Amino acid sequence: MTDGQGNQGADGPGTQVGDRQEAHGAQGAQGAQGGELGGLSPRARSIVAAARALLEESGPAALTMRALADHLGIKAPSLYKHFPDKSAVEVELIAQMLSESAAALEEAEAQAPGSIPALAEAYRAYALEHSHLYCLATERPLPRTFLPPGLEDRAAAPLVRACGGDMDLARATWAFAHGMVILEIHGRFPDDADLAGAWKKGTRALHP
Repeated sequence: MTDGQGNQGADGPGTQVGDRQEAHGAQGAQGAQGGELGGLSPRARSIVAAARALLEESGPAALTMRALADHLGIKAPSLYKHFPDKSAVEVELIAQMLSESAAALEEAEAQAPGSIPALAEAYRAYALEHSHLYCLATERPLPRTFLPPGLEDRAAAPLVRACGGDMDLARATWAFAHGMVILEIHGRFPDDADLAGAWKKGTRALHP
């Protein structure tokens, strides 16, 4: 589930692999499915892996080029041989999140075709398991210009199919799911809140 603004919506990613290469340097392109770091050098892959570990451990605010260099045991300028700035590293992480969440939704769809509750359960489980990565990818504008072509659409496709191709319904459903997840991640529900019940009522209201 994404914000549904990919090629299936009004705003297509409109990106070419060459655009990402220019923005990230010669090492910056990924494969079309994203998350595989297919166009990165081994050293760049290790940098992204370290960034992922730092992010998952300490959250988005802790992910700086200096902290990343310290984590790798190198000097910060060495990072710029592979990535021009922190944003370029974050794009790789966001692509990983979209690819992995797409795979989770595709698996749920395969097991229960057309089931909104199954997709919602898979979406919630992935977001809670990777809460820092989820926040990095969803609490700011999506850098779709630099993402692999088709990745955003792939992430949205299971939900769009479950909604019968109705993009407005898919976006409303995604907005509900994202709102529930982000509030849970940030601890905004009281301890006695029946979140399972809220998820059921919310999805039923959108999909009676």
